[in-house]
Amino acid sequence: MYSLNGFESAVDLTPYPRPALCNAEEKIAATDTLLKYLLRERGMIAAFSATPEKKRALVRGYMNERPAHPIPADIISLQDRLFWTESVEKGIVSMEELSFDAHGFALWQGDITRLAADAVVNAANSGLLGCFLPNHNCIDNAIHSAAGMQLRDDCAKIIAAQGHEETVGDCKITRAFNLPCKYVLHTVGPMIRREVREEDRADLRACYLACLDTAERAGLHSVAFCCISTGVFSFPRGEAAEIAVGTVLKWKMRHAESDLKIVFNTFLDADTEIYRNILKMM
Repeated sequence: MYSLNGFESAVDLTPYPRPALCNAEEKIAATDTLLKYLLRERGMIAAFSATPEKKRALVRGYMNERPAHPIPADIISLQDRLFWTESVEKGIVSMEELSFDAHGFALWQGDITRLAADAVVNAANSGLLGCFLPNHNCIDNAIHSAAGMQLRDDCAKIIAAQGHEETVGDCKITRAFNLPCKYVLHTVGPMIRREVREEDRADLRACYLACLDTAERAGLHSVAFCCISTGVFSFPRGEAAEIAVGTVLKWKMRHAESDLKIVFNTFLDADTEIYRNILKMM
């Protein structure tokens, strides 16, 4: 039985069911209904006309700003059909499509919300509740926005159960809801103020180790790592990649019996080149 760092009763980790897909008309109707619901929560009325694309952007933005609290079952059902349809339409990337080396490592550039790994790693903030900036382009926002409103609620339950904000270098696991993966591993990386300290390097290593240990205890077979701390947290990309690959390699060597496959997920060309060069030397 997997233990969620002492908070296993806070959230449900059973596989999340996949809903039926929407057709084009149903997607528009679902977007309209979700927008009306989110506006009503804010004490507003949907009395304007806009394109479906604009309405969908508003749904995401209002979701990003929405605090964690219970959601009616009919709204969840509607959201799930729309969001899962969008996940399918973006194109799901299975682990079988990737090329893994002898260490069980693969490099893949693209949107992490497309990966059907057992888990993807989210570079979270200490609040663990996702990004509250409307339509922000950080990975935390992208993951929460594609997963659905339930993800913030589950993270809030974990924070309430432990009684404090998330510690740098720890990891928490939740279901992934409407993402193609099964789970999300949430970890808070170090934020660099001026220059990288040894404490920051240790904290970044701790993020990777905590995610790997959590994945192993949960019986997962594949994990996709984002480039933790290299965005707004300002960890230098080259050094962060060296720490990432080195830490994962050492963990794999200490767990020779593990079949855990690792995807290093990049989004920027610069990061892809950095990881490609590091992996070539292994």
